[in-house]
Amino acid sequence: MQTLESIRQTLFSLDTPRLHLLAASGAVLAVGGLAACYCATQRKAKTLPMGDGWWGVGPKPPSEDKSIYPFLVKMSEDEIQDLHRRIDQARFTEPLEDARFHYGFNTTYLKKVVSYWRNEFDWKKQVDILNKYPHFKTKIEGLDVHFIRVRSPSLPEGCRVRALMMVHGWPGSFFEFYKILPLLTEQEDGLAFEVICPSIPGYGFSEAPNRQGFNSLDAARIFLKLMERLGFTEFYLQGGDWGSLITSNMAQMKPACVRGLHLNFFSVRSKGLGMVLSLIIGPYLPFLVGFTQEDVKRLFPFMEKNVYEILRESGYLHIQATKPDTVGCGVNDSPVGLASYILEKFSTWTDYNNRNVADGGLERQFTLDDLLTNVMIYWTTGTIVPSMRFYKENMKNNIENRMDYKMNVHVPTGLAAFPHEMLHCPWAWARRRYRNIQSYTYMPRGGHFAAFEQPELLASDIRMFVKKVEKL
Repeated sequence: MQTLESIRQTLFSLDTPRLHLLAASGAVLAVGGLAACYCATQRKAKTLPMGDGWWGVGPKPPSEDKSIYPFLVKMSEDEIQDLHRRIDQARFTEPLEDARFHYGFNTTYLKKVVSYWRNEFDWKKQVDILNKYPHFKTKIEGLDVHFIRVRSPSLPEGCRVRALMMVHGWPGSFFEFYKILPLLTEQEDGLAFEVICPSIPGYGFSEAPNRQGFNSLDAARIFLKLMERLGFTEFYLQGGDWGSLITSNMAQMKPACVRGLHLNFFSVRSKGLGMVLSLIIGPYLPFLVGFTQEDVKRLFPFMEKNVYEILRESGYLHIQATKPDTVGCGVNDSPVGLASYILEKFSTWTDYNNRNVADGGLERQFTLDDLLTNVMIYWTTGTIVPSMRFYKENMKNNIENRMDYKMNVHVPTGLAAFPHEMLHCPWAWARRRYRNIQSYTYMPRGGHFAAFEQPELLASDIRMFVKKVEKL
Protein backbone atom coordinates (compact mmCIF):
# COMPACT_ATOMS: atom_id res chain seq x y z
CA MET A 1 0.00 0.00 0.00
CA GLN A 2 1.37 3.40 -0.97
CA THR A 3 2.29 5.82 1.76
CA LEU A 4 0.72 9.26 1.81
CA GLU A 5 4.09 10.74 0.87
CA SER A 6 4.45 8.52 -2.20
CA ILE A 7 0.90 9.36 -3.27
CA ARG A 8 1.62 13.06 -2.85
CA GLN A 9 4.83 12.81 -4.89
CA THR A 10 3.00 10.89 -7.63
CA LEU A 11 0.34 13.57 -7.79
CA PHE A 12 2.93 16.34 -7.99
CA SER A 13 4.47 14.61 -11.02
CA LEU A 14 1.24 14.56 -13.03
CA ASP A 15 0.76 17.02 -15.81
CA THR A 16 -2.24 19.33 -15.70
CA PRO A 17 -4.66 17.49 -18.09
CA ARG A 18 -4.14 14.17 -16.29
CA LEU A 19 -4.70 15.75 -12.92
CA HIS A 20 -7.89 17.43 -14.06
CA LEU A 21 -9.14 14.10 -15.37
CA LEU A 22 -8.51 12.48 -12.00
CA ALA A 23 -10.14 15.35 -10.18
CA ALA A 24 -13.16 15.18 -12.47
CA SER A 25 -13.60 11.48 -11.73
CA GLY A 26 -13.50 12.19 -8.02
CA ALA A 27 -10.38 10.10 -7.46
CA VAL A 28 -7.62 11.54 -5.26
CA LEU A 29 -9.63 14.70 -4.56
CA ALA A 30 -9.20 14.29 -0.84
CA VAL A 31 -5.55 13.33 -1.15
CA GLY A 32 -4.04 15.38 -3.92
CA GLY A 33 -5.99 18.60 -3.77
CA LEU A 34 -3.17 21.02 -4.08
CA ALA A 35 -1.41 19.08 -6.79
CA ALA A 36 -2.81 21.34 -9.49
CA CYS A 37 -1.09 24.19 -7.70
CA TYR A 38 2.27 22.52 -8.24
CA CYS A 39 2.13 20.58 -11.45
CA ALA A 40 1.15 23.14 -14.04
CA THR A 41 2.89 22.28 -17.28
CA GLN A 42 6.49 23.43 -17.17
CA ARG A 43 6.91 26.41 -19.41
CA LYS A 44 10.09 27.29 -21.16
CA ALA A 45 11.71 30.18 -19.29
CA LYS A 46 11.01 33.47 -21.02
CA THR A 47 12.71 36.82 -20.69
CA LEU A 48 10.64 39.91 -19.99
CA PRO A 49 11.34 42.56 -22.65
CA MET A 50 13.10 45.58 -21.17
CA GLY A 51 11.77 48.17 -23.61
CA ASP A 52 12.80 51.76 -23.08
CA GLY A 53 11.36 54.98 -21.71
CA TRP A 54 11.72 58.71 -21.27
CA TRP A 55 10.41 60.43 -18.15
CA GLY A 56 12.22 63.74 -18.25
CA VAL A 57 10.96 67.19 -19.19
CA GLY A 58 10.51 67.78 -22.90
CA PRO A 59 11.39 65.45 -25.78
CA LYS A 60 14.02 62.75 -25.47
CA PRO A 61 17.42 64.02 -26.63
CA PRO A 62 19.57 61.99 -29.07
CA SER A 63 22.00 61.14 -26.25
CA GLU A 64 22.02 61.25 -22.46
CA ASP A 65 24.73 62.26 -20.03
CA LYS A 66 25.83 59.04 -18.31
CA SER A 67 28.13 60.61 -15.76
CA ILE A 68 27.85 59.65 -12.09
CA TYR A 69 28.44 62.40 -9.57
CA PRO A 70 28.58 62.60 -5.77
CA PHE A 71 25.59 63.95 -3.91
CA LEU A 72 25.24 65.29 -0.37
CA VAL A 73 22.04 65.51 1.64
CA LYS A 74 21.73 69.11 2.78
CA MET A 75 19.61 71.07 5.21
CA SER A 76 18.76 74.73 5.53
CA GLU A 77 17.52 76.87 8.37
CA ASP A 78 14.72 78.11 6.15
CA GLU A 79 13.22 74.63 5.77
CA ILE A 80 13.48 74.04 9.53
CA GLN A 81 11.77 77.35 10.30
CA ASP A 82 9.03 76.55 7.78
CA LEU A 83 8.58 73.09 9.35
CA HIS A 84 8.31 74.56 12.86
CA ARG A 85 5.83 77.22 11.71
CA ARG A 86 3.58 74.59 10.18
CA ILE A 87 3.83 72.35 13.24
CA ASP A 88 2.94 75.27 15.51
CA GLN A 89 -0.21 75.91 13.46
CA ALA A 90 -1.36 72.29 13.47
CA ARG A 91 -4.93 71.49 14.48
CA PHE A 92 -5.64 68.24 16.32
CA THR A 93 -8.88 66.33 16.77
CA GLU A 94 -9.22 64.50 20.05
CA PRO A 95 -9.43 60.71 19.68
CA LEU A 96 -12.44 58.69 20.66
CA GLU A 97 -12.36 57.16 24.09
CA ASP A 98 -10.19 54.04 24.19
CA ALA A 99 -9.70 54.18 20.41
CA ARG A 100 -6.01 53.27 20.62
CA PHE A 101 -4.87 52.76 16.97
CA HIS A 102 -8.08 51.18 15.67
CA TYR A 103 -9.17 54.43 14.01
CA GLY A 104 -5.72 55.26 12.71
CA PHE A 105 -2.98 57.24 14.36
CA ASN A 106 -4.04 58.12 17.89
CA THR A 107 -3.82 61.90 18.17
CA THR A 108 -2.97 61.86 21.86
CA TYR A 109 0.21 59.99 21.03
CA LEU A 110 0.64 62.05 17.87
CA LYS A 111 0.96 65.16 20.02
CA LYS A 112 3.88 63.53 21.83
CA VAL A 113 5.57 62.65 18.53
CA VAL A 114 5.02 66.15 17.15
CA SER A 115 6.32 67.74 20.35
CA TYR A 116 9.49 65.67 20.08
CA TRP A 117 9.78 66.60 16.39
CA ARG A 118 9.35 70.30 17.15
CA ASN A 119 11.51 70.59 20.26
CA GLU A 120 14.06 67.77 20.37
CA PHE A 121 14.57 66.20 16.95
CA ASP A 122 17.89 67.34 15.46
CA TRP A 123 17.62 67.28 11.66
CA LYS A 124 21.18 68.52 11.24
CA LYS A 125 22.46 65.54 13.22
CA GLN A 126 20.33 63.16 11.17
CA VAL A 127 21.59 64.69 7.92
CA ASP A 128 25.12 63.93 9.09
CA ILE A 129 24.02 60.34 9.71
CA LEU A 130 22.49 60.15 6.23
CA ASN A 131 25.79 61.38 4.77
CA LYS A 132 27.87 58.75 6.57
CA TYR A 133 27.51 56.62 3.44
CA PRO A 134 28.47 57.91 -0.03
CA HIS A 135 25.54 59.20 -2.10
CA PHE A 136 25.46 59.57 -5.87
CA LYS A 137 23.17 60.61 -8.68
CA THR A 138 23.10 59.81 -12.37
CA LYS A 139 20.70 60.65 -15.19
CA ILE A 140 18.73 57.68 -16.57
CA GLU A 141 15.78 58.05 -18.96
CA GLY A 142 15.61 61.76 -18.17
CA LEU A 143 15.52 61.35 -14.38
CA ASP A 144 18.12 62.07 -11.73
CA VAL A 145 18.40 58.70 -10.00
CA HIS A 146 19.77 58.76 -6.45
CA PHE A 147 21.57 55.86 -4.80
CA ILE A 148 24.05 55.03 -2.08
CA ARG A 149 26.94 52.66 -2.75
CA VAL A 150 28.71 51.07 0.20
CA ARG A 151 31.73 48.77 0.36
CA SER A 152 34.00 48.14 3.30
CA PRO A 153 37.46 49.68 2.72
CA SER A 154 39.20 47.07 4.87
CA LEU A 155 38.40 43.62 3.53
CA PRO A 156 41.01 40.89 3.86
CA GLU A 157 42.73 39.53 0.80
CA GLY A 158 40.84 36.68 -0.80
CA CYS A 159 37.44 37.79 0.53
CA ARG A 160 34.63 37.17 -1.95
CA VAL A 161 32.77 40.43 -2.63
CA ARG A 162 29.38 40.21 -4.28
CA ALA A 163 27.32 43.12 -5.57
CA LEU A 164 23.89 43.42 -3.95
CA MET A 165 21.15 45.89 -4.83
CA MET A 166 18.52 46.45 -2.12
CA VAL A 167 15.27 48.19 -3.10
CA HIS A 168 12.88 49.80 -0.63
CA GLY A 169 9.10 50.25 -0.79
CA TRP A 170 6.38 52.62 0.43
CA PRO A 171 6.33 54.48 2.79
CA GLY A 172 10.00 53.68 3.34
CA SER A 173 13.22 54.89 1.78
CA PHE A 174 16.85 53.99 1.33
CA PHE A 175 17.29 54.91 5.01
CA GLU A 176 15.62 51.62 5.98
CA PHE A 177 18.88 49.87 5.11
CA TYR A 178 21.26 51.90 7.28
CA LYS A 179 21.28 49.36 10.11
CA ILE A 180 21.79 46.36 7.86
CA LEU A 181 24.57 47.87 5.74
CA PRO A 182 27.44 47.27 8.20
CA LEU A 183 26.22 43.70 8.71
CA LEU A 184 26.50 43.01 4.99
CA THR A 185 29.54 45.00 3.94
CA GLU A 186 31.90 43.50 6.54
CA GLN A 187 33.36 40.08 5.78
CA GLU A 188 31.99 37.00 7.43
CA ASP A 189 33.19 33.52 6.51
CA GLY A 190 35.10 35.02 3.60
CA LEU A 191 32.03 36.72 2.09
CA ALA A 192 31.13 40.42 1.94
CA PHE A 193 28.81 42.58 -0.14
CA GLU A 194 29.08 45.82 -2.01
CA VAL A 195 25.60 47.24 -1.51
CA ILE A 196 23.75 49.63 -3.80
CA CYS A 197 20.53 51.14 -2.44
CA PRO A 198 18.68 53.32 -4.99
CA SER A 199 15.69 55.53 -4.36
CA ILE A 200 12.73 54.61 -6.57
CA PRO A 201 12.06 57.53 -8.97
CA GLY A 202 9.53 59.76 -7.25
CA TYR A 203 10.79 58.77 -3.80
CA GLY A 204 13.24 60.77 -1.71
CA PHE A 205 16.16 62.15 -3.67
CA SER A 206 15.32 60.46 -6.99
CA GLU A 207 13.55 62.74 -9.42
CA ALA A 208 9.86 62.07 -10.00
CA PRO A 209 8.62 61.06 -13.47
CA ASN A 210 7.17 63.97 -15.42
CA ARG A 211 4.61 61.97 -17.37
CA GLN A 212 2.06 59.23 -16.76
CA GLY A 213 2.71 55.50 -16.83
CA PHE A 214 5.84 54.95 -14.72
CA ASN A 215 5.42 51.56 -13.02
CA SER A 216 7.53 48.74 -11.56
CA LEU A 217 8.68 47.60 -15.00
CA ASP A 218 10.12 51.03 -15.69
CA ALA A 219 11.80 51.18 -12.28
CA ALA A 220 13.27 47.71 -12.91
CA ARG A 221 14.66 48.78 -16.28
CA ILE A 222 16.19 51.95 -14.81
CA PHE A 223 17.84 50.00 -12.00
CA LEU A 224 19.25 47.46 -14.47
CA LYS A 225 20.72 50.36 -16.43
CA LEU A 226 22.13 51.72 -13.18
CA MET A 227 23.89 48.45 -12.37
CA GLU A 228 25.27 48.28 -15.90
CA ARG A 229 26.50 51.87 -15.62
CA LEU A 230 28.24 50.99 -12.35
CA GLY A 231 30.07 48.20 -14.15
CA PHE A 232 28.29 45.18 -12.68
CA THR A 233 27.59 42.29 -15.03
CA GLU A 234 26.40 39.96 -12.26
CA PHE A 235 24.73 40.82 -8.97
CA TYR A 236 22.24 39.82 -6.30
CA LEU A 237 18.93 41.56 -5.63
CA GLN A 238 16.94 42.02 -2.44
CA GLY A 239 13.56 43.64 -1.88
CA GLY A 240 10.39 43.95 0.13
CA ASP A 241 7.13 45.79 -0.59
CA TRP A 242 7.49 47.53 -4.00
CA GLY A 243 11.13 46.49 -3.93
CA SER A 244 9.99 42.87 -4.14
CA LEU A 245 8.07 43.49 -7.37
CA ILE A 246 10.78 45.69 -8.87
CA THR A 247 13.57 43.20 -8.18
CA SER A 248 11.42 40.31 -9.43
CA ASN A 249 10.89 42.26 -12.66
CA MET A 250 14.65 42.82 -12.89
CA ALA A 251 15.19 39.07 -12.59
CA GLN A 252 12.61 38.49 -15.33
CA MET A 253 14.24 41.02 -17.64
CA LYS A 254 17.89 40.02 -17.26
CA PRO A 255 18.10 36.63 -15.55
CA ALA A 256 21.63 36.08 -16.87
CA CYS A 257 22.84 39.05 -14.78
CA VAL A 258 20.99 38.15 -11.58
CA ARG A 259 22.93 35.59 -9.54
CA GLY A 260 20.12 35.43 -7.01
CA LEU A 261 16.98 37.14 -5.76
CA HIS A 262 16.16 37.46 -2.05
CA LEU A 263 12.73 38.68 -0.95
CA ASN A 264 11.10 39.41 2.39
CA PHE A 265 7.69 40.06 0.80
CA PHE A 266 6.25 37.75 -1.84
CA SER A 267 2.92 36.49 -3.12
CA VAL A 268 1.60 34.47 -6.03
CA ARG A 269 -1.28 34.41 -8.46
CA SER A 270 -4.29 33.18 -6.46
CA LYS A 271 -6.04 31.15 -9.11
CA GLY A 272 -6.78 27.54 -9.85
CA LEU A 273 -8.45 24.50 -8.39
CA GLY A 274 -5.33 23.64 -6.45
CA MET A 275 -5.33 26.91 -4.55
CA VAL A 276 -8.96 26.46 -3.53
CA LEU A 277 -8.43 22.88 -2.45
CA SER A 278 -5.36 23.80 -0.45
CA LEU A 279 -7.49 26.19 1.59
CA ILE A 280 -10.07 23.47 2.20
CA ILE A 281 -7.67 20.66 3.04
CA GLY A 282 -4.79 22.67 4.49
CA PRO A 283 -6.11 23.28 8.02
CA TYR A 284 -6.82 19.57 8.54
CA LEU A 285 -4.25 17.67 6.45
CA PRO A 286 -1.50 20.23 5.81
CA PHE A 287 1.01 17.55 4.82
CA LEU A 288 -1.07 16.58 1.80
CA VAL A 289 -0.98 20.07 0.32
CA GLY A 290 2.61 20.92 1.13
CA PHE A 291 1.87 23.07 4.18
CA THR A 292 3.75 22.97 7.46
CA GLN A 293 2.22 23.54 10.87
CA GLU A 294 3.74 27.01 10.80
CA ASP A 295 1.91 27.73 7.53
CA VAL A 296 -1.36 26.63 9.13
CA LYS A 297 -0.70 28.89 12.11
CA ARG A 298 -0.01 31.91 9.91
CA LEU A 299 -2.71 31.32 7.27
CA PHE A 300 -5.78 30.26 9.20
CA PRO A 301 -8.49 31.16 9.90
CA PHE A 302 -8.08 32.25 6.31
CA MET A 303 -10.91 34.75 5.96
CA GLU A 304 -9.90 36.60 9.11
CA LYS A 305 -6.18 36.76 8.35
CA ASN A 306 -6.27 37.19 4.58
CA VAL A 307 -9.51 39.00 3.81
CA TYR A 308 -10.86 40.92 6.80
CA GLU A 309 -7.43 42.03 8.04
CA ILE A 310 -6.45 43.22 4.58
CA LEU A 311 -9.72 45.12 4.24
CA ARG A 312 -9.02 46.83 7.57
CA GLU A 313 -5.53 47.86 6.50
CA SER A 314 -5.79 48.59 2.77
CA GLY A 315 -7.82 51.79 2.63
CA TYR A 316 -4.65 53.72 1.73
CA LEU A 317 -4.13 51.39 -1.25
CA HIS A 318 -7.54 52.12 -2.77
CA ILE A 319 -6.98 55.86 -2.42
CA GLN A 320 -3.48 55.81 -3.85
CA ALA A 321 -4.42 53.45 -6.68
CA THR A 322 -7.24 55.75 -7.79
CA LYS A 323 -6.89 59.40 -6.69
CA PRO A 324 -3.43 59.84 -5.11
CA ASP A 325 -3.17 63.56 -5.83
CA THR A 326 -6.27 64.40 -3.79
CA VAL A 327 -5.13 63.10 -0.43
CA GLY A 328 -1.56 63.89 -1.44
CA CYS A 329 -2.33 67.61 -1.45
CA GLY A 330 -3.19 67.46 2.23
CA VAL A 331 -0.26 65.41 3.50
CA ASN A 332 2.23 67.29 1.30
CA ASP A 333 1.07 70.58 2.86
CA SER A 334 0.95 69.47 6.50
CA PRO A 335 3.97 67.92 8.25
CA VAL A 336 1.75 66.64 11.05
CA GLY A 337 -0.60 65.04 8.53
CA LEU A 338 2.36 63.51 6.71
CA ALA A 339 3.83 62.09 9.91
CA SER A 340 0.55 60.50 10.99
CA TYR A 341 -0.06 59.08 7.49
CA ILE A 342 3.39 57.51 7.24
CA LEU A 343 4.03 56.47 10.83
CA GLU A 344 0.71 54.68 11.19
CA LYS A 345 2.07 52.15 8.66
CA PHE A 346 5.17 51.59 10.77
CA SER A 347 2.83 50.70 13.61
CA THR A 348 0.31 48.32 12.08
CA TRP A 349 2.58 46.80 9.42
CA THR A 350 5.08 45.88 12.10
CA ASP A 351 2.41 43.97 14.00
CA TYR A 352 -1.38 44.17 13.69
CA ASN A 353 -1.59 43.79 17.47
CA ASN A 354 -0.13 47.29 17.75
CA ARG A 355 -3.63 48.60 17.03
CA ASN A 356 -4.51 47.58 20.56
CA VAL A 357 -2.12 49.97 22.32
CA ALA A 358 -2.43 53.73 22.67
CA ASP A 359 1.02 54.50 21.26
CA GLY A 360 0.76 52.04 18.38
CA GLY A 361 3.83 50.19 19.65
CA LEU A 362 6.02 52.44 17.52
CA GLU A 363 8.84 52.79 19.99
CA ARG A 364 9.07 49.06 20.62
CA GLN A 365 10.93 48.52 17.36
CA PHE A 366 12.05 52.00 16.32
CA THR A 367 13.37 55.24 17.75
CA LEU A 368 11.56 58.49 17.05
CA ASP A 369 14.78 59.80 15.50
CA ASP A 370 14.80 56.99 12.93
CA LEU A 371 11.08 57.27 12.21
CA LEU A 372 11.16 61.04 11.81
CA THR A 373 14.26 60.87 9.61
CA ASN A 374 12.26 58.77 7.16
CA VAL A 375 9.39 61.29 7.36
CA MET A 376 11.81 64.16 6.80
CA ILE A 377 13.12 62.53 3.62
CA TYR A 378 9.59 62.71 2.23
CA TRP A 379 8.91 66.17 3.68
CA THR A 380 12.06 67.98 2.53
CA THR A 381 11.91 66.50 -0.98
CA GLY A 382 8.14 66.92 -1.39
CA THR A 383 7.88 63.38 -2.75
CA ILE A 384 4.88 61.98 -0.91
CA VAL A 385 2.57 62.62 -3.90
CA PRO A 386 4.76 61.00 -6.59
CA SER A 387 5.44 58.08 -4.24
CA MET A 388 1.69 57.57 -3.89
CA ARG A 389 1.21 57.82 -7.67
CA PHE A 390 3.30 54.67 -8.04
CA TYR A 391 0.21 52.75 -6.85
CA LYS A 392 -1.94 54.38 -9.51
CA GLU A 393 0.53 53.60 -12.27
CA ASN A 394 0.85 49.95 -11.27
CA MET A 395 -2.88 49.39 -10.76
CA LYS A 396 -4.63 51.62 -13.29
CA ASN A 397 -5.05 48.61 -15.59
CA ASN A 398 -5.81 44.96 -14.83
CA ILE A 399 -2.52 43.65 -13.45
CA GLU A 400 -3.41 40.16 -14.66
CA ASN A 401 -2.91 41.39 -18.21
CA ARG A 402 0.66 42.45 -17.54
CA MET A 403 3.31 40.23 -19.06
CA ASP A 404 5.32 40.04 -15.84
CA TYR A 405 2.25 38.79 -13.99
CA LYS A 406 1.95 35.86 -16.38
CA MET A 407 5.64 34.96 -16.24
CA ASN A 408 7.55 33.01 -13.61
CA VAL A 409 10.88 33.91 -12.04
CA HIS A 410 13.62 31.37 -12.71
CA VAL A 411 16.72 32.79 -11.03
CA PRO A 412 17.85 31.27 -7.71
CA THR A 413 15.53 32.71 -5.06
CA GLY A 414 15.63 33.04 -1.30
CA LEU A 415 12.46 33.81 0.64
CA ALA A 416 12.27 35.12 4.20
CA ALA A 417 8.76 34.79 5.67
CA PHE A 418 8.38 37.16 8.63
CA PRO A 419 5.55 36.24 11.01
CA HIS A 420 3.92 39.68 11.12
CA GLU A 421 4.05 40.34 7.39
CA MET A 422 0.68 41.44 6.02
CA LEU A 423 0.24 38.28 3.94
CA HIS A 424 1.78 34.87 4.43
CA CYS A 425 2.75 32.90 1.34
CA PRO A 426 3.74 29.26 2.00
CA TRP A 427 6.59 27.67 0.07
CA ALA A 428 3.98 25.45 -1.61
CA TRP A 429 2.41 28.54 -3.17
CA ALA A 430 5.57 30.54 -3.71
CA ARG A 431 7.11 27.84 -5.89
CA ARG A 432 4.34 28.36 -8.46
CA ARG A 433 5.93 31.70 -9.37
CA TYR A 434 9.49 31.43 -8.06
CA ARG A 435 10.65 28.27 -9.79
CA ASN A 436 14.12 27.97 -8.30
CA ILE A 437 13.73 28.48 -4.55
CA GLN A 438 17.04 27.79 -2.83
CA SER A 439 15.96 28.79 0.67
CA TYR A 440 12.70 29.46 2.49
CA THR A 441 12.98 30.66 6.08
CA TYR A 442 10.26 31.05 8.69
CA MET A 443 11.63 34.06 10.51
CA PRO A 444 11.05 34.01 14.28
CA ARG A 445 9.96 37.65 14.62
CA GLY A 446 9.46 40.80 12.60
CA GLY A 447 7.01 42.32 10.15
CA HIS A 448 6.89 44.31 6.94
CA PHE A 449 9.92 46.58 7.35
CA ALA A 450 12.38 43.74 7.79
CA ALA A 451 15.68 45.59 7.29
CA PHE A 452 14.51 48.40 9.58
CA GLU A 453 13.05 46.13 12.27
CA GLN A 454 15.26 43.05 12.28
CA PRO A 455 18.51 43.85 10.45
CA GLU A 456 20.46 41.01 12.08
CA LEU A 457 17.89 38.37 11.10
CA LEU A 458 17.58 39.64 7.54
CA ALA A 459 21.34 39.96 7.03
CA SER A 460 21.88 36.44 8.30
CA ASP A 461 19.25 35.05 5.94
CA ILE A 462 20.69 36.91 2.95
CA ARG A 463 24.14 35.50 3.72
CA MET A 464 22.77 31.99 4.14
CA PHE A 465 20.99 32.22 0.80
CA VAL A 466 24.02 33.56 -1.08
CA LYS A 467 26.24 30.84 0.40
CA LYS A 468 23.83 28.24 -0.95
CA VAL A 469 23.88 29.80 -4.39
CA GLU A 470 27.66 30.17 -4.32
CA LYS A 471 28.03 26.68 -2.81
CA LEU A 472 30.27 28.05 -0.07
